Amino acid sequence: MKQRILKQIASMPGHNGMYFKNLITGETIEYRSGESFCPASVIKLPILMHVCRSARECRVRMDETIRCRHADKLGGCGALRAFTDEPEVSVATLCELMITLSDNSATNLLIRRFGLDALNEAFREMGLSVTKLNRVLFDSEAASRGIENEISPAEMGFLLEQVYRREFVDETTSTYIEDVLLKQQINHKIPGIIGNAVPIAHKTGEDEGITNDVALVYAPQPFLLCFVGNETDVPAFETFMRNTAYELFLSCGGRS
Repeated sequence: MKQRILKQIASMPGHNGMYFKNLITGETIEYRSGESFCPASVIKLPILMHVCRSARECRVRMDETIRCRHADKLGGCGALRAFTDEPEVSVATLCELMITLSDNSATNLLIRRFGLDALNEAFREMGLSVTKLNRVLFDSEAASRGIENEISPAEMGFLLEQVYRREFVDETTSTYIEDVLLKQQINHKIPGIIGNAVPIAHKTGEDEGITNDVALVYAPQPFLLCFVGNETDVPAFETFMRNTAYELFLSCGGRS
């Protein structure tokens, strides 16, 4: 199975990567897992984790509110752009919107609240060397100069494993992060065939030619699965994600 999966992903167009780890046996399947990829909205996972760490360390209150001005409302995914006024939104709500609906407006509000430099320093403190926040979302001027955010499949797996083992800050913080990820509403990739058979805590990302999903799957043998597809055939890669996730789910004790 491992060699077949690796052969299949290697044959697909674009710059693609994956990281799988059975959290009981330690078995891994990796393809370009340490390389830098454009994350699209997957960058929101480490942002969430920094916000939660800051709250646990009393450097921010989750009930602190931030005004979402008309100028802050962005296109793409999200709910804040639908408001006709300029609502005051709590940090906790911004986090949930950022993850569950992949709200871009909420994300940029949090980035501006915490700061690019502080977030990147926090990422380094988390043990991340590839993952970087180089610009806010929907910054077309920076994007035109080739400035993109970065992640690696392995580093996203590393973060999710800390959450699974309740080692990110403490049990309370890890559980909170997992609960937010479990509320994800964009479920056509890794959960696409698995469905509601088991809980899946995950974060997706998509843009033109980009489709990503990083997940903690609670099969009988829980596992991490991180897919990143850049400059890829999006429909074909998403089919590969769904089929491979289901195959790995069955191999980890899941039932059809």
